[in-house]
Amino acid sequence: MPHITRTHRFGLLTPSSNSTQEPEFSEVLPRHVSLHTGRLSFTNIDADTMFRCIEELEQESRKLADADVGVIIFAATAPSVTLGKGYDRELIKRMEDASGKPATTASTAFIEALTFLGIRRIAIAAPWNEAVNKTVVAFMEANGFEVVNNEVMGLVRNTELGRVDPETAYELGRRVDRPNADAVIMPGGNWPTMSIVERLERDIGKPVLTNNVASIWAGLRILGCHDRINGYGRLLRDPLSREAISAQAGPESTQS
Repeated sequence: MPHITRTHRFGLLTPSSNSTQEPEFSEVLPRHVSLHTGRLSFTNIDADTMFRCIEELEQESRKLADADVGVIIFAATAPSVTLGKGYDRELIKRMEDASGKPATTASTAFIEALTFLGIRRIAIAAPWNEAVNKTVVAFMEANGFEVVNNEVMGLVRNTELGRVDPETAYELGRRVDRPNADAVIMPGGNWPTMSIVERLERDIGKPVLTNNVASIWAGLRILGCHDRINGYGRLLRDPLSREAISAQAGPESTQS
């Protein structure tokens, strides 16, 4: 087997019961980016679990720092929004203080990706129950987004979510969409969604951002990797930040 030179190391913090993120991230990340994973104890998608898994944040961040990763992303939306606006930033600081590495969360990634795309009105398709989804809706609204519609699947056991057919994501994404929504977002890191993003975007005619698409985009952006990744939606297909575009164009691009 030929040696592949890995120029960047991507640190992923995932729930312990997650069986989807590592396969999806490994499939999508550019070949020059290696994936390194830490796990936080997590079985049920409920409020108690959300708080308990955060207790391990520093310990697992330090372990990823031992691998000298270039970024650490806590790629779980619901646990990073439980205390409302700004909670994601608190978690980022905890990870960065513990590891000495730049960090982000899935919920932060959604905010930054939607802002990058100029989107303000969204529909949310989620796999968990209404109680958990209320915290996600409230978080998005507190950060300036209008949630025009939202629907849930009602799952509680995270292992069950990892076994769900990806077609459920496609069907719920089609159903939750509304004409006045500028995009559909699909939180839930253990929900197999990557394979349906491109088709769903084509069929509804607007961006579709899943938990793992947004997380990969945000992590690569921090690493300074702006590879075009086809087959997983607009965000990864057209990933360049305004800063990168400006830098590629040279000094003249900043002149009026």
